[in-house]
Amino acid sequence: MTTRRYALRDDQWERIEDVLPGSKGWVGVTAKENRQFVEAVLYRYRAGIPWRDLPERFGF
Repeated sequence: MTTRRYALRDDQWERIEDVLPGSKGWVGVTAKENRQFVEAVLYRYRAGIPWRDLPERFGF
């Protein structure tokens, strides 16, 4: 397992992945990258940066 500074560990992700909107089994569209979005929000919050300054690895 590779740990990045602002990334969720696999065990943390497993605890929340099924309760996020857009998960499999939810009515409507299934989200493609819930984990990437959650990690982008955490990165932005922890780094104290605006959305436009997120690294490209988040796809925004």
